[in-house]
Amino acid sequence: MKQILQYLFDHKTLDRATAREILINISKGAYNESELAAFMTVFLMRSITVEELAGFREALLELCLRVDLDGIPVLDIVGTGGDGKNTFNISTLSCFLVAGAGQKVAKHGNYGVSSITGASNVMEALGYKLKNDVDALRRELDKANICFLHAPLFHPALKNVANVRKQLGVRTFFNLLGPLVNPAMPAYQFIGVYNLELARTYHYLYQQTDKRYAIIHSLDGYDEISLTSDTMVITQEGQQLYTPEALGKRAVHAIDLYGGGSVQESVKMFVKILKGEGSWAQHAVVLANAAMGLYCCGAYPNYEECYQAAVESLESGAGYRALQTLLDMQKN
Repeated sequence: MKQILQYLFDHKTLDRATAREILINISKGAYNESELAAFMTVFLMRSITVEELAGFREALLELCLRVDLDGIPVLDIVGTGGDGKNTFNISTLSCFLVAGAGQKVAKHGNYGVSSITGASNVMEALGYKLKNDVDALRRELDKANICFLHAPLFHPALKNVANVRKQLGVRTFFNLLGPLVNPAMPAYQFIGVYNLELARTYHYLYQQTDKRYAIIHSLDGYDEISLTSDTMVITQEGQQLYTPEALGKRAVHAIDLYGGGSVQESVKMFVKILKGEGSWAQHAVVLANAAMGLYCCGAYPNYEECYQAAVESLESGAGYRALQTLLDMQKN
């Protein structure tokens, strides 16, 4: 690792094969925590390249426990995290509205590292049993239209960096990898990123795949459609800038997106919103993200119809029933 670090400290970048090899060595426990912390810090000081990201991704997918969902095309809605905004769990809520609208979802998530409450914190607190039992996940997808994949259970390489990431408490390149390495290999990928440069890096990477994708970035720094400013949406067809009014009928304020100060507070807010008892602003943001998820899947011919399907999922209680079905299955 000393030679690798010196190479990187000389402002050089890794090729794809070397990046892959390093991450495989990380999974084998070849480096100590100080070396890992120094390595992660490099990518806080400069932008990651497409070749580096592709190599890291290739290694994690090679090492992961794959989830075979019998060829069912699923969607994942996930953000990179690390935007420092401490929002409520918008992506996870959006996934349940999408599931309630009839689209299959395999949500990839983890505990919060640079935020108080990650998707896994919420799901576990709700009573969901984190698991890597593929048969159980298939049954959940069949009955509830959604299953949840807790990243560390599928990515053994992450085990060796978990403690360092926790101690650092800031965004690392592993945050960038999370959305790219869903072990269910979703056909549809809706990814939120915290800056435009990273959005374009993801775009270059996904252009090399056969996935349908939507990469979004709110121009004031959110890794989701925040409705607090304009949002850049990049798909295989190109890129387009949308106003809050175009995506969510009207703009909201940053304070409306506050995620709470504890897991318990976040979970209470999560259930309240999914029941349709949240604020107008909370609902608007979740609906916009769910609608874009449905649009990414090609579920409806245009965004407005996708938005109306998301509204129906929320107002009819279908999204909340998807959650209840999923939690009821944990008792069996």
